[in-house]
Amino acid sequence: MTLPPDEIKDAAGAIGFMACGITDLSPLPHADALDRWLAAGYGGTMRYLHRQARKRKEPARILGAESPPARVAVVVLDNYYFPDTERDLTSPKIAKYARGRDYHLATKARLDRLATFCRSKGATVAEPYVDAGPVPERELAQRAGLGWIGKNTMLIRPGMGAFFFIGVVLTDLDLELDSPFETDRCGSCTLCLEACPTTAFVAPRVLDATRCISYLTIESREPIPEEFAPKLEGWGFGCDICNDVCPWNHRFAVSSTHPEFAARPDPGKDPEYFERLTPSEFDRRFGATPLERPGLEGMRRNWKAALRSRQPETTEPS
Repeated sequence: MTLPPDEIKDAAGAIGFMACGITDLSPLPHADALDRWLAAGYGGTMRYLHRQARKRKEPARILGAESPPARVAVVVLDNYYFPDTERDLTSPKIAKYARGRDYHLATKARLDRLATFCRSKGATVAEPYVDAGPVPERELAQRAGLGWIGKNTMLIRPGMGAFFFIGVVLTDLDLELDSPFETDRCGSCTLCLEACPTTAFVAPRVLDATRCISYLTIESREPIPEEFAPKLEGWGFGCDICNDVCPWNHRFAVSSTHPEFAARPDPGKDPEYFERLTPSEFDRRFGATPLERPGLEGMRRNWKAALRSRQPETTEPS
């Protein structure tokens, strides 16, 4: 028996998600684009993407042969947006999504509740994912009717913008599917492509991660290349530039209802802040935030580079 999808969507809304859609787990229609992207080296040191490629292209494989098969993906959007304060705009800057509690914890807790609801409706499989595992979140969200993938590779939802996390629950419930979102509403706009200070966009919807400020300050464990260090524009963790310039965000982004994404341990603007922290102090203050990912050494590197990138140029006296 097919379960009415409104039951799942109403439950998602009650839990606090801003939107919910349902799609199947058939192979992605443009899976070859992932192969080309990886072959070009645009994934940098993120070798796990190579290992996950087959499952990303064929979502029905995600759970593996040892698990009962899932039938559909319930895809949700979790709003993390809070307007920038003057302090947020002062270097070193932290991307909006990383200023509060780690979304792997906060959004995952809400996804766990949604998975529990699915089981209460008869599901024997209800596995939640948020930016973890071989899940092609944006492609599934587009196929679930939640928005389109913009030129900056972010999912954009009409009337909401793009400041949200994408969560997925893979389940064996028999649910009616939503129609894909098939309209590209970016039009001729290229503001996001032009605004990137490191020219990380090779083409619309093609990001060379090795040039992206977010990759350089989060995923990479190497020193920030001299080619890019002066172009960080004060970003000490992540980057919001291509989202901040998007007209859809200017017009439609609204504050989140989740205070955990606003509250944060504040490292301030002290250039020596992370230098003075011990590893145990860092873990205590930032262990439940996204800043944990690059670790203390990574944040020391980032803080120095961010501040150097905002120092005014000087010229030798004549």
